[in-house]
Amino acid sequence: MEVDTGQDAARTSAPDTGANRTSQAYHDLRGLILSGFYAPDSRLTESDLSVRLQVSRGTLRSVLARLAQEGYVTAEANRSARTRSFTEDEAIEILETREVLEAALAAKAAERATDEDLAAMTEICASMRAGQAEDGRDEYSALNRRFHEQVRQAARQATLTKFVDSLLYPLVLRQYRDMDRSRPRSTVVQEHEAILASIVTHNPEAAAAAMRHHLSAVRRALQLKFTTS
Repeated sequence: MEVDTGQDAARTSAPDTGANRTSQAYHDLRGLILSGFYAPDSRLTESDLSVRLQVSRGTLRSVLARLAQEGYVTAEANRSARTRSFTEDEAIEILETREVLEAALAAKAAERATDEDLAAMTEICASMRAGQAEDGRDEYSALNRRFHEQVRQAARQATLTKFVDSLLYPLVLRQYRDMDRSRPRSTVVQEHEAILASIVTHNPEAAAAAMRHHLSAVRRALQLKFTTS
């Protein structure tokens, strides 16, 4: 009888280290862009990035090609890539689209949220309220992102979530935020709590309206010129 030594299984299950390096570099660079480490329209040089990400230039080019395809960077033939920047018209369109999609997700969350979802959103709101008196803006922003992510998770609507994730609105928010504002808007927590209350009471219409109100306020707080409200 033929004995399985495990070598074939090991070969088939062994990780592709090249693919892993490329994937890790992609996630690392994408994270740096989303975090604001690179300002909008910043030049990204292969020499600097290959050292920072500890990958070859060939791997880096694959990463940049993927990020360009997804809209995080712009690249031209024989020229360095740049982080994406947005005109005011582009920014407004993206933010208005986000309002529509996330309102729909909030409505779905009101229909589908579990007790665990509600407990997680409640905890996030409590942490944000406790942190209002502190200067930890980055932590506060992280809690804000977690709240929206939790609403999407509670909605359990993969297609809507995919469209929201493709909008690149975090880059728009970073490009057009008011740098003179040292603290987050004081009404953010109340707006989140209104969304949560509508989800807790399983009221889809109210949840959608509360989310639209919240994201409209976010949009108006940015340094953008609007012809309509």
